[in-house]
Amino acid sequence: MNIVASILEVSAATRLGISSLPERRGTALVALAGFAGVVLVLTGMLSIREGFAKTMRGNGRADNVIVLRGGASSELGSGITLEESRTIGAGAGVAQDGAGPIASPELLVIMDVRKRSNGNDANVPLRGVTERAYAVRGNLRIVAGRAFEPGRNELVVGIGAVGQFAGLDVGDTVRSGSVSWTVVGHMAADGGLEESELWADAKMVQQAYSRGNSYQAVYARLETEKAFDAFKDSLTSNPTLNIQAQRQDEYLRLQTQAMNAFITIAGTTVASLMALGAIFGALNSMYTAVASRSREIATLRALGFGRWAVFVSVLLESALLGVAGGLLGVALAWLAFNGYEASTLNFAGSFTQVSFAFAVTPELFAQGIRWALVLGLIGGALPAWHAARQPITTGLRDL
Repeated sequence: MNIVASILEVSAATRLGISSLPERRGTALVALAGFAGVVLVLTGMLSIREGFAKTMRGNGRADNVIVLRGGASSELGSGITLEESRTIGAGAGVAQDGAGPIASPELLVIMDVRKRSNGNDANVPLRGVTERAYAVRGNLRIVAGRAFEPGRNELVVGIGAVGQFAGLDVGDTVRSGSVSWTVVGHMAADGGLEESELWADAKMVQQAYSRGNSYQAVYARLETEKAFDAFKDSLTSNPTLNIQAQRQDEYLRLQTQAMNAFITIAGTTVASLMALGAIFGALNSMYTAVASRSREIATLRALGFGRWAVFVSVLLESALLGVAGGLLGVALAWLAFNGYEASTLNFAGSFTQVSFAFAVTPELFAQGIRWALVLGLIGGALPAWHAARQPITTGLRDL
C-alpha cells in the first residue's frame, strides 16, 4: 500500500508541475532548445559515421573473400601475379558456375576527376576487373547505358561517383595520363562501395598504367560461409604463395575503423561541450519552476505529500523536457541529414574518395533520446533536491 501511495503522490505532483509549464514556457523552451541542439549535433555527426560504414560494408558478404599479398593492409599495398590469381581461383571451396570459378582478379589505381561542388581535383578509384567481377558481387546492375566491352577504353561509373564528380555522365570522356576513357554506363550496388568506383577492363587498365600482368587482389565467392577455413588453408599451405585471405565483410569492417573512431570522438566531444550549456539551461528552467511553484509545493507537503514525491516529480518534469528536446533534435537531424550525399577520403584503405549518404538510423535515434534523458535528469537533480528540502513554512508565507 505504501508503494502504491507513493506512486500516486508522485503522479499527482508531476501532473501539477507539467500543467504549469505554459506559465513558464520561456525558460522551458530554453531548456528544450538546449536538449534539441545537443541531440541534433550528436546525431548529425554520427550519421556521417553510419552512412560511411554502411557504404563501406554495403556489399560485404560472409561467403565472399578477398585475397591480398601477405602483409598488405589494403589493395594499394598489395601485388598478385597472373599465375597466383589462377591458383587462388582454383582454391578449395571456391564456388563454380557454367563459366568456371567465381573468382575475379582485380587491380586498383587512382584517377583524378573534378568535384561537382568546388571544381577541385579529387582521387577516385579506378578498378580494373574481369567479367567475373559481376558474378562475385552478385547485386551490381547497370542503371544507365551499358557495361564496358573488353579490350576497349570504356568505363562504367558508380552512381555515387556520378553524383559527386563532374564529367562522368554517359558519353563523357575522362582523360588520365595519355589515355582517354569513354563513360558508357552507370551502375548501382545497393549503396555499396562499388558505387564510388569507376570500372574498366582489367587488361586495359594494366596497359594504361604499365602494370604488366599483375593484379592487386582476388575476390572470390565461396560455396558456403563455412568453406572459408578450407579455402584459406589450401592457399596458405602452398609454398609458392605469399598471400593472406580475409572474409570480405571483415576486411571492409577493418577499413572503416579509423574513420568511425575519428567521427565518434569528434561528435561526442562537440556534443559534450554543448551538453554543458544544455544542463545549465535545464538548471535555470527547473530552479525557476521550483521558485514559481513554491506555494504549490508547500501546500502539497502540508497535505501530506512526502519529500520523495516532490523530488521525483521535479526530476520527472526535467526528464520529460529532455526527452521532448531529444525527439525534436532527432527529428531535425533526420530532416536535415538523412540521405544527404557527400564524399570523403578513405584514409585507411585506398586514399580515394568514397561517396556515401548520411544515415540517421534507429540506433542513432535511440542514442539521441538516451543522451537527452540523461541530460534532463542531471539538469533537474539539484532543483529537485532543493524543492524537496524546502521548508513548508517558507512556501506558505506567500499564501
